[in-house]
Amino acid sequence: MIYQPQKYKIGDKSMTPFIDPNEIWDYINGFKNPSAERVLEVIDRALNKNRLTLEETAVLVNTTDPLLIEAIKDGARKLKEQVYGRRIVLFAPLYIGNYCTNNCAYCGFRATNKDQLRVTLNKEEIVKEVEILEDAGHKRLILVFGEHPQYNAEFIAESVCTVYGVKKGFGEIRRVNINAAPFDVEGFRTIKEAGIGTYQVFQETYHPETYLEVHQGGKKRDYDWRLTALDRAQEAGIDDVGIGTLLGLYDWRFEILGLVRHVNHFEAVYNVGPHTISFPRIKKASGYTIDQKYAVSDADFTKLVAILRLAVPYTGLILTAREPWHVRDEVLQFGVSQIDGGTNIEMKGYSNQKPEQNLNAEQFEINDNRSLQEVMTELIEKEYIPSFCTACYRLNRTGEHFMEFSVPGFIKRFCQPNAMLTLAEYLEDYASDEIKIKGYQLITDNLEHYPDDAFKDKLIERLDLIKKGQRDLYF
Repeated sequence: MIYQPQKYKIGDKSMTPFIDPNEIWDYINGFKNPSAERVLEVIDRALNKNRLTLEETAVLVNTTDPLLIEAIKDGARKLKEQVYGRRIVLFAPLYIGNYCTNNCAYCGFRATNKDQLRVTLNKEEIVKEVEILEDAGHKRLILVFGEHPQYNAEFIAESVCTVYGVKKGFGEIRRVNINAAPFDVEGFRTIKEAGIGTYQVFQETYHPETYLEVHQGGKKRDYDWRLTALDRAQEAGIDDVGIGTLLGLYDWRFEILGLVRHVNHFEAVYNVGPHTISFPRIKKASGYTIDQKYAVSDADFTKLVAILRLAVPYTGLILTAREPWHVRDEVLQFGVSQIDGGTNIEMKGYSNQKPEQNLNAEQFEINDNRSLQEVMTELIEKEYIPSFCTACYRLNRTGEHFMEFSVPGFIKRFCQPNAMLTLAEYLEDYASDEIKIKGYQLITDNLEHYPDDAFKDKLIERLDLIKKGQRDLYF
């Protein structure tokens, strides 16, 4: 089947799909067996905080020499430390409804899967799930919806407002992100008015023919409608968006260049890159057997995460509980800036708390089912600063404003102290005595090396206020 791009008109701006498969393959095939000198040149350019071109990204994806791959990973470690410091942002997914009219071969929610237990949470059930998440210490959620007429823009907006309205003890959700079907501009405007954070739409695969093979029915089968979805979000004023690809549907090298091409598109048209990039590997799902043809090995997965960090220095990289803890632990070192913790993706899963996963009640299999407390403990012991910060979103440091702050290196200046403040909140309100001691020692160690004495004094003052009972302090 030959892919024929369409055009979607919005006002006087032409929304033309921007993926040319031949162009991407030309880059991959044109830069095979790169020299060591060329690979090191590309790494050096990334370390100067330059976003990489498609050509430069192709050089890295074609690198096979083990020593050069280690150089790529080492470069990614250094770049991540320069831009992000030691902070790791934490969130949790909350599935609101799994009815779906699409027929995506890899997804347990697909319309033809008669074994899937269909559920849509009502307001009271949403409140119950959120209260449990707040009791664990969560401040950031992503709401997940199938694509179905009942999950219209008004329903999503109402769900967001319900979540923001739940307050239990010290608990509150300060940022609600969305993973849901694409809308037209008016639909996105309705959702924006509810005060959402990031809106995620994953292309799944940037390869058009493969896309049609795996998306066998429903509106999602329209490749171009999905590809231009976040353009419509931008037109609606949602300037904080997340892109992603589902690794294992097609050649991972093509998908990585597809993601970079998508970043190029946003920066060329809207003068801003995506806020986040996700790159989940395909996992088991109800009634689905994984095709191993394009399976991504652990070695290739860790390599591609490092490449993405070098290619897009200022974009958050999200790693989910699809991955086992030992893989998550490794890639935290050189790329990932956000992870979920205490994850349960079964419908009503946080309140039901069943010991075994039930794929007929879930979208896919997860491989890291540790509690938020266990994840926090490991991060602290490995000297990462767990963060629940939402300051940039609430101070309008999003979109172009985010780029103004992040490109000069202010992510580290603002986000790391804000991470310490939210960590202190967690330690005061939710942590065991043992973790509280370790967490405050981590904060003390970081304060000892803080480069700006005046700012350090302000940070210490706010940390003391948190110990005295104040909450939600940030820079």
